[in-house]
Amino acid sequence: MADSLLRVLACGSVDDGKSTLIGRLLFECGSIPDDVMLGLERDSRRFGTVEGGIDYALLVDGLAAEREQGVTIDVAYRFFETDRRRFILADSPGHQQYTRNMATGASNCDVAILLVDARKGLLAQTRRHAAIVSLLGIRDVILAVNKMDLVGFDQAVFNDIVNEFDALRDRLGGIAVTAIPVCARDGDNVTRASAKMPWYQGMSLLLALETMRPTPRRVDVPFRMPVQYVNRPDHEFRGYAGTIEAGVLRPGDTVINATSGVEAKVARIVTMDGDLAEAGHDLPVTLVLDREIDASRGDVFAAAPLPALADQIGAWVVWMDETPLFRGRAYQLMLGTKVVSATITDISTRLDIDSLTEIPVRELHLNEIGRVTLSLSHPVACEPYTESRGLGGFILIDRLTRNTVGAGMVTATRASRADIHWHKLDVDKHARALLNGQKPAVLWFTGLSGAGKSTIANLVEKQLLAMGRHTMTLDGDNVRHGLNRDLGFSEADRVENIRRIAEVSKLFVEAGLIVLVSFISPYRNERMLARDRVEQDEFLEIFVDTPVDECRRRDPKGLYQKVDAGQIRNFTGVDAPYEAPESPEIHLPTLEGTPEALAARVIDELRERGIIA
Repeated sequence: MADSLLRVLACGSVDDGKSTLIGRLLFECGSIPDDVMLGLERDSRRFGTVEGGIDYALLVDGLAAEREQGVTIDVAYRFFETDRRRFILADSPGHQQYTRNMATGASNCDVAILLVDARKGLLAQTRRHAAIVSLLGIRDVILAVNKMDLVGFDQAVFNDIVNEFDALRDRLGGIAVTAIPVCARDGDNVTRASAKMPWYQGMSLLLALETMRPTPRRVDVPFRMPVQYVNRPDHEFRGYAGTIEAGVLRPGDTVINATSGVEAKVARIVTMDGDLAEAGHDLPVTLVLDREIDASRGDVFAAAPLPALADQIGAWVVWMDETPLFRGRAYQLMLGTKVVSATITDISTRLDIDSLTEIPVRELHLNEIGRVTLSLSHPVACEPYTESRGLGGFILIDRLTRNTVGAGMVTATRASRADIHWHKLDVDKHARALLNGQKPAVLWFTGLSGAGKSTIANLVEKQLLAMGRHTMTLDGDNVRHGLNRDLGFSEADRVENIRRIAEVSKLFVEAGLIVLVSFISPYRNERMLARDRVEQDEFLEIFVDTPVDECRRRDPKGLYQKVDAGQIRNFTGVDAPYEAPESPEIHLPTLEGTPEALAARVIDELRERGIIA
């Protein structure tokens, strides 16, 4: 009878035979129902790549696009069992484009099968998957050298690949490796020894999986449970629902809200199957406490010693978006059930896939893995990933598209503000605004070069000055003579340019001023970052909307002429993107009015919003 469950990841480069291997395992273990087998035979004639035979890859390549292209796109999970063990197999995509799916599949696995095509050896994607497997805490790897039939079952080919992988083991954190030569299509060394490779005396792949004893989870770790939601079906019941990430809990034990430090005792451990006398790792439960405490989604119930309450974390990040990761850019970070805003404050190194050494960099591109530092808008209860997958793994979410753009593993935590406190001043923003007789605000003028931002902002400030208002203008060109003179015009520098100006704008708002910011500011993310730095009603995005052809015609600084001559690169609107505002507070189509008329519209809007009287 199967005595334990093993979660297995199958990974490697595209077309190395992962789906075929899993399909063959399912077939050999008798886990394919008769009706599915009939469908497989039919689909093999239609979609299969094995002439006159069964294409076992079709068992797990369930999407139509996968069958047509012959590649795995999504992670496919299959369950089977033998007399010795139960298995969940995750077939992850091999294509570089779907690295994010592979990282998802690896996050909950105990063992990885890393497939290598015997003809190709270790490829860049093979090394990338090996690195991700190691970073995600999988310590046991089966190196399956597949398609041995296509190299004449040559032992030398197998040995060369094994030796090359052995050279990487120390850089992969000292993982344990079992190397097996296989032919997944025909079943050689998959479930039984192959007569075609008498030189190999080791275990078959199935036997290796059945006897694998991965590093056990520690049972002496303190209790951890992120709160998913507060369950209050009526006034008599209040429970805190979540999945136990670590440790063991019993009624009468003390739990502490790691965010607030408030503690209570467990009165009941409620599940669908009734109350429990004990609950452990990976079990979904609802905790009823002996008294009501303030806790909500995102908080973490824990036993001492408590996890770190950090507002700055160091981490490995697998970057999954075509837009690079830059210092200064903000995202939403989801760790456990907690979601906070996170700003990239540093990118130090990138993992070189060929050598698995770290290289200093300033940005990360699609499918790259690097070390970063993030500053969080609110403290989060977390721990290094090596100690806790649940409180050490996170994802990064684009605030505009809501797409997952990165997966991270916490390596270090820091309460950066523990010794830095906001000093409350008797003369605050409201006192200064009252003295100035106005409401402080940021008027953020954005548009292409030559759109008329500075012209209109200058006219608005002149009218405000004539009305006795207190203002300050930050112009894109002017600040590059001082504060931002060290920045160029790469995408990373543009991000940092706006980050600095957003912080300066906030300081001027604290001074009670009306701040006029005239910057191209091409990216919505950075304009959103600037908006977040002040209160909701203190930021007005003003879109100075001028078509690029009209900007070219005006060309007040001769920049478009230099672009056309090849003297300037990365110019917004030409060979660098401009992301127009989708819902600005003020929209100024410059072809529909003079600068004076458009400036008057801004003044009218300020009166309507109560910024000026």
